[in-house]
Amino acid sequence: MATHGLFSANSLHTKPSSGTHIKAEEKWLGFTALDRKPTHLKLSNGCRARAALNADPRSIEIPRQWYNLIADLPVKPPPPLHPKTFEPVKPEDLSPLFPDELIKQEASNERFIDIPDEVRDVYRLWRPSPLIRAKRLEKLLDTPARIYYKYEGVSPAGSHKPNTAVPQVWYNAQQGIKKVVTETGAGQWGSALAFACSLFGLECEVWQVCASYDQKPYRRLMMQTWGAKVHPSPSNLTEAGRKILQMDPSSPGSLGIAISEAVEIAAMNADTKYCLGSVLNHVLHHQTVIGEECLKQMEAIGETPDFIIGCTGGGSNFAGLSFPFIREKLKGKMNPVIRAVEPAACPSLTKGVYTYDYGDTAGMTPLMKMHTLGHDFIPDPIHAGGLRYHGMAPLISHVYDLGYMEAIAIPQIECFEGAIQFARSEGLIPAPEPTHAIAATIREALNCRETGEAKVILTAMCGHGHFDLPAYDNYLQGKLVDLSFEEEKIQASLTRVPKVGG
Repeated sequence: MATHGLFSANSLHTKPSSGTHIKAEEKWLGFTALDRKPTHLKLSNGCRARAALNADPRSIEIPRQWYNLIADLPVKPPPPLHPKTFEPVKPEDLSPLFPDELIKQEASNERFIDIPDEVRDVYRLWRPSPLIRAKRLEKLLDTPARIYYKYEGVSPAGSHKPNTAVPQVWYNAQQGIKKVVTETGAGQWGSALAFACSLFGLECEVWQVCASYDQKPYRRLMMQTWGAKVHPSPSNLTEAGRKILQMDPSSPGSLGIAISEAVEIAAMNADTKYCLGSVLNHVLHHQTVIGEECLKQMEAIGETPDFIIGCTGGGSNFAGLSFPFIREKLKGKMNPVIRAVEPAACPSLTKGVYTYDYGDTAGMTPLMKMHTLGHDFIPDPIHAGGLRYHGMAPLISHVYDLGYMEAIAIPQIECFEGAIQFARSEGLIPAPEPTHAIAATIREALNCRETGEAKVILTAMCGHGHFDLPAYDNYLQGKLVDLSFEEEKIQASLTRVPKVGG
């Protein structure tokens, strides 16, 4: 039985009174909202939920398979390389870090991968996630465009990250692993992994980028509430961290450094594996539950997107929404513009180099061909918008290189301006990451106002910003500044990218 949020779909089988008119555009999250003032259900915990009627249950079924875009690409992506030999990575090279099933998924060319029943059972806590039409934002912008957003903030961790955290931890548990380690920036991934570990009884240890560890204590507390140990990165607990601190005792840290620390611990302990929240193929596959649901939800309301817009850091949320639509685009069934939006302070797609580079600062991970700013690039700690990773997911980089999508970079003040407009019209406070997609969506909606075109814009709202309010405080007090693109800094970082053919 499919569920959504706090109640099951079957609990909402309410027949409308005769004569009640149902508008197609009011369909929401696979349900049909009545064209009348919504009633509310009083729940046992005191929360209130909008009551809605169930539309076709099949349109809101949780996907049974993850989608692998590689199967439909005319040119396969370049393979990852061993960090020492520069030869293509073999499965046994990855076994110190990942369980066997995830290694298999990482290299898979199969179009679909079955989702284990136990994983779907957990997904039912929040999936299917809602597809919502932003009517109030449309009215605010006075645009003929129809704006929809796929909202992943309904998960227990408040973002899209549990879509992959749950299967990663489950596969580790099935292989008898006792502990997983990871890195996190703002804390969305770390909190998602801690949540998943609490469900399956695994220990969880997290290295959090120091700047975020200090600025965002509540996500750290979420991780600790779910039982995780959390360390600021760089730390004195690893050789990688100690080297960084020797060079810069006040280092703000980076995702690349935190990855090095977590990978080091995993490689040294047989009962410990490493989990990654973005970038790798299997992570992107798991996130396609977002796009697969969205395809059905948009079909149910008779809409086809003209634009699909998502933020990109490592790329998992963007891939999760866009890859199923790229499949349909390759089949000739639709032709949306697919646009990635990244921060001007960390613009890997728009300013980076497409080449082989390490996934971490210390050079312990396999080399991946991706758009990179250099593996030791560290964004300015006052960059408030998340999306701090130095490289883009190799599969997204490959899709971008093939010309199936486009990319832009937006400075953070414009992003927070858009976030305020969104919050004050739609009610939801976005996490800093999706503010990039919101700003790009507003740009396109205003363009529609100028042209008079009623375009359909679909955007990814990958999480809420309840634990990111200090960034909003900085914006509201006028303390937020746009960070200029540091060409010299990035060029210096790129000189240290390994020289590999391909």
